[in-house]
Amino acid sequence: MKEADIRRKYIEFFKSKGHQEIKSAPVIPENDPTCLFTTAGMHPLVPYLQGAKHPAGRRLTDFQKCIRTGDIDEVGDAVHLTFFEMLGNWSLGDYFKKEAIGFSFEFLTGKENLNIPVEMLAVTVFAGDEDCPFDAEAFEIWKSHGIPEARIAKLGKKDNWWGPAGVTGPCGPDTEMFYWTGPLPAPEVFDPADKRWVEIWNDVFMQYNKTADGTFEPLAQKNVDTGMGLERVTAILQGKTSCYETEIFAPIFAKLDEIRKVEPVEGARSSSERIIADHLRAATFILADGITPGKVDQPYVLRRLIRRAIREGRKLGIEGHFTSQIAEAVIGEFGDVYPELREKAAVIKEELDREEKQFAITLEKGTHEFQKLIDRVPPHITKKVISGKNAFNLYETYGFPIELTVEMAKEKGFEVDRAGYDAAFARHQELSRAGAEQKFKGGLADSSEETARLHSATHLLQAALRKVLGEHVEQRGSNITAERLRFDFSHEEKMTPEQLKQAEDLVNDAIRRDLPITCEEMSVEEAKKSGAMGLFENKYTANVKVYTMGDASKEICGGPHASHTGELGHFRIVKEESSSRGVRRIKAVLEHN
Repeated sequence: MKEADIRRKYIEFFKSKGHQEIKSAPVIPENDPTCLFTTAGMHPLVPYLQGAKHPAGRRLTDFQKCIRTGDIDEVGDAVHLTFFEMLGNWSLGDYFKKEAIGFSFEFLTGKENLNIPVEMLAVTVFAGDEDCPFDAEAFEIWKSHGIPEARIAKLGKKDNWWGPAGVTGPCGPDTEMFYWTGPLPAPEVFDPADKRWVEIWNDVFMQYNKTADGTFEPLAQKNVDTGMGLERVTAILQGKTSCYETEIFAPIFAKLDEIRKVEPVEGARSSSERIIADHLRAATFILADGITPGKVDQPYVLRRLIRRAIREGRKLGIEGHFTSQIAEAVIGEFGDVYPELREKAAVIKEELDREEKQFAITLEKGTHEFQKLIDRVPPHITKKVISGKNAFNLYETYGFPIELTVEMAKEKGFEVDRAGYDAAFARHQELSRAGAEQKFKGGLADSSEETARLHSATHLLQAALRKVLGEHVEQRGSNITAERLRFDFSHEEKMTPEQLKQAEDLVNDAIRRDLPITCEEMSVEEAKKSGAMGLFENKYTANVKVYTMGDASKEICGGPHASHTGELGHFRIVKEESSSRGVRRIKAVLEHN
């Protein structure tokens, strides 16, 4: 079964069960400081999982484009992906375990759906601990569907528990479904440690709230959040050992073969080919959502993806610019499903070409730095070595892969301290992974009163910037913590002190007037006619929420917000800087007397 068929069947199945389809949100989360990227389908639904009413109702389904970067250095093997699609369905205080498990079982085994034989499936449930009891309900529901007890494993919090995202908040047990990929027949007894059992679906039951004192209280609104990775399921159902071997990547590899002027190959692709395909697929989607290469946060990740792909292209002997050609293949493959790719095609290719030109200059500087290392070694030294630290600096600062450094060193009669390089690289990976666990941990954003006030302040700030700088100003990203707001917006030039003061004064004037903040639910067309600002329009469902702040601001938004602008206190801009090409960033705080 092809990827497009699985995606279509999934959405049609859940629509037949009373779910409303919602559009995929951008890969850049809106107002969620826990993540740089959307790493799961739940991110756009944060306010609704916390109790806000969703305009489309209480049963939702979608396919969500996601980016996960905690394992960038592992991409190149058969399993890791940076970009992937997540199929999801949600119950926002509507149905719970019985229906959720029933839906999952029916979709997996139904003849009109995936038609997987029951004997190929196994599941896990939460075993229980001192905090919360064994999930006997999920256990019994699976048995009622014909899953034998020997195929139901009871596991602890490490394997079958979600959340909370922070110290406190919503959390609960989950149940995971596994498919047997080894030789037939599948073992009668399910061993979760046997890697031939591959997880394909996860149903999370948000039924508890963890309090500050560590106790678990039942939630007033119990939610279901499920996720199925489309690429993984496609590979499994097609009997492939890797998603790179499915039709999902075929057009990308075909374009790569054409660029290299080589005959198409059958079977597994090389590590370099997989890195190029994955990284440039991810980069194309990130660029389509308005991010351009830069030095911090999402722009930095984007630059890293593009440059790693270019380095791998050089390993394969590609000399000229090629990234925009790969992007064309990605757009051709996914443009019907994600129209924003076609809409932004010219910008995507332009940015990739620009980044390749810039990286060529960087590589030239790196070559110069390499020569300086060589020149510092006295001619009479017999064993000439480039230290691991210097080799890693060439990689980290100038993008030199270790293989290139070794090759150039050999030409000069030098060796490279590969063990020292590997140690430095391992330290870098540990730091990256530790950072990823914080930056990309995902989950429910902080919804305190302070973050709600800062969220309201971003609306006032955007309205002020459009008055001061012009109507070309649009939000390009927002990150809010309880202490400050960070707002990225489209603008080419550094703001002057006078412009910053004007924007600050406009926001504080709106605060001083204590304007009411009201929310109305209406159609997208009605919202546009009312003059509401619309950010990331491709994500909106048929109905949206519009927040109005007197005569100062009117925006489509999911919330949450303060009730009056007077609650915000004094608004102060702390810093204005470049975020990436054509995008500026403002950091600001609210001060209370």
